[in-house]
Amino acid sequence: MNEAKELLTETLQNCLDNNMHEWNAIKGKMKDNLSDFIFVKTKRTPMILPIIMEI
Repeated sequence: MNEAKELLTETLQNCLDNNMHEWNAIKGKMKDNLSDFIFVKTKRTPMILPIIMEI
């Protein structure tokens, strides 16, 4: 779980560094990266439902 958390943190930071501010684009990028990560670890295709909450 910590590796996945680090991956998503890096992905979010990359999106912000590239001035990507659209929620749908950010969610898609995070979903794709996490899906690839989980597939490599488990050899199964996950169902990922991203939810971004604004604090």
